[in-house]
Amino acid sequence: MENFKIIGISVETSNQNNQAATDLGQLWSRFYGEEVFNKIPNKESEDIYAVYTDYESDYTGKYTTIIGQRVSSLASIPDGLVGREINNKRLLRYVAKGEMPNAVIENWKEIWANDIALYRTYNADFEVYGAKSQLGAASEVEIFIGIR
Repeated sequence: MENFKIIGISVETSNQNNQAATDLGQLWSRFYGEEVFNKIPNKESEDIYAVYTDYESDYTGKYTTIIGQRVSSLASIPDGLVGREINNKRLLRYVAKGEMPNAVIENWKEIWANDIALYRTYNADFEVYGAKSQLGAASEVEIFIGIR
């Protein structure tokens, strides 16, 4: 089980017509360009999270992506940022290995193509960009999928 709070920036997007690639690229650029990580209070770690939630249906419909960091409290959310509590009863863990973001993209393609879709809750899925996420070809990013 993985329940946590996150504060960050968000965008509503879709995987249709490669829209997510554009929207998420812009969201990541904004996260680093505006140094959002310096505006987040009550951080539990320096890891960066990309959370996928508010699914309209499944991975083919609209959803919200939040890029931010885990926090101990949502009591103080700075202007322009969003806060959310993420709750999952069960998770499947994947590890994307290799050059980023290509390794993560390839992992998602595999997830979408296999039978896991039958068990997904579409409540909240997330990626964790920790200490190993910036190591070039040796990078690793954890991907967690909410399941029933």
